[in-house]
Amino acid sequence: MNKIEKHRKFRAKMIFKVIMVMIGGIIAAYGLETVLIPNSVSDGGVTGLSIVGSQLFDLPLGILIAVLNIPFVWLGYKQIGKSFALLSIIGIASLAAGTGFMHHTPAIIEGDTLLVTVVGGIILGFGMGLALRNGGALDGIDMLAVLLSRKLPFGTSDLILFFNLFVFIFVSAVFGLQGALLSVIAYYIASKVIHVVEEGLSGSKTFQIITSEPELMVETIRDQLGRSATYKEAYGGFSHEKFKEITCVINRLEDTKLKEIINEVDKNAFVTVYDVAEVKGSNFRKPNIH
Repeated sequence: MNKIEKHRKFRAKMIFKVIMVMIGGIIAAYGLETVLIPNSVSDGGVTGLSIVGSQLFDLPLGILIAVLNIPFVWLGYKQIGKSFALLSIIGIASLAAGTGFMHHTPAIIEGDTLLVTVVGGIILGFGMGLALRNGGALDGIDMLAVLLSRKLPFGTSDLILFFNLFVFIFVSAVFGLQGALLSVIAYYIASKVIHVVEEGLSGSKTFQIITSEPELMVETIRDQLGRSATYKEAYGGFSHEKFKEITCVINRLEDTKLKEIINEVDKNAFVTVYDVAEVKGSNFRKPNIH
């Protein structure tokens, strides 16, 4: 592949990412303006602070989102890179512009608090997850948490929770305690949807299996699921017994089937299951089993 072809592929990939990040920003804006904000429910992070500021000072939400995210975009540029910062600027600009254009759009749900939090959280999380999946971000508070976790004895998730605790305290001052509690629920739902969109519905899992029938287990997994597995020799800490530990990587859609196979071959098998962030390599592609 020559340099011109590489450049064309890179440019096409970047254009696709830009479009996806923009769509993510618009979807998130739609969730805010047509579901959450009309029902006095907020988001967390910088977006939540922007919503509070917009309500308190009667300022356009889009302007506050853009302005408050500036230092975090700079932080992303210094810590992650130019491409991430550029895509984040595009995403935040799309979110900010989207809230402006949709500000007078009628709410699609009103009154039903459970439906508001679920639907609003799903729409918001889908938009933010789409941006993250394509290399950008719509909210800067996560960047700050990543940076501080390197300098303080706290994990990133602990710092994000800590920051959002103060955000939702501010939210309660504007939307009341009920509004703040609903905002927490919507934020939680959005965070779960972000994870699904970013990692994909078919994210992977690793099964580690200790069984008295290792050869039969691997053979059955191969025949019924189309997956290979690896052996590793291990020793029992109490019994000092030598045995074979089986490791098998599958996608989430195969989770139930593999559990059925394990139960069928050896009901007493000892099994541990781990989520896998990413799998690479052509060997993971399974053949047809029929």
